[in-house]
Amino acid sequence: MEKPGAMTIPALPFALDAYLARIALKEAPAADADGLATLQRAHRLAIPFENLDIALGRGIGIDPVSVFAKLVSAKRGGYCFEHGQLFLDALEALGFAARPLLARVWLGRPEAVPPLTHTLALVTIDGAEWIADAGFGGSYAPPMPLADGEEAESPDGARFRLARDPEFGWMLSRNGHGGMTDGRSPGEGWQDQYSFTLAPVFPADLALGNFWVSEAPESRFVQNRIVSVPLPHGFATLNGRAYRRHSKDQSTEAEIGDPRVYRMRLSMMFGIDLTAEEVAALGLFGGG
Repeated sequence: MEKPGAMTIPALPFALDAYLARIALKEAPAADADGLATLQRAHRLAIPFENLDIALGRGIGIDPVSVFAKLVSAKRGGYCFEHGQLFLDALEALGFAARPLLARVWLGRPEAVPPLTHTLALVTIDGAEWIADAGFGGSYAPPMPLADGEEAESPDGARFRLARDPEFGWMLSRNGHGGMTDGRSPGEGWQDQYSFTLAPVFPADLALGNFWVSEAPESRFVQNRIVSVPLPHGFATLNGRAYRRHSKDQSTEAEIGDPRVYRMRLSMMFGIDLTAEEVAALGLFGGG
């Protein structure tokens, strides 16, 4: 219920055709399980995960207008709060019933309980609940039915498993090649990715998580310049000047020492076009 005197700002219609063109889908997928998988996969292959605007001193807006302008119109990437909003808007436009969830990221084995710094979607299809994640930069997990013990295989061959957690609600775990991650995975075997509950999430909750991620000195997104994208059968990452690409049985690792090479790699592998001045401002090569 609105407070007396509150102003209602009408939402702009979602430009579905422009979004579908951005993720290279020729037609809108159906609002079913196959359509959800198709949409999430196309979204992640086309729109990279990245946090470069934090280092560039730009605020991270997570409202529908801001994320569409950046991730679709400007053909940039973003991190989970940006991807999550865009994906939810697309799901709604396609007729899905979905809402956001908040998660604690355990990948990398933090020493203390991590904060709620990740968001994913809970999607209801024919009365059944699914989780879908278009914005996790650490690895690629396909949409999964929300069921204890449920497992699924991603296109890179990794296995994902959902399990109830007595303390944190639900835990998503992964078992797969470490090269198909952003480098935080110490090796193969089942490893916790993130935990979440089904508690309602409000815009203020997302705004708080987004603020912590983009402003807190201890946030890895404040400390590092991170880019990643799933490949059709692999994964590519750029963490600072360290470049890693793994696809099937081929791996490439390199330390980039020239800002011109960094800029070229951003464009050719991740589809992110920054000016030479913006690359210098990232502070990776003695500039900024």
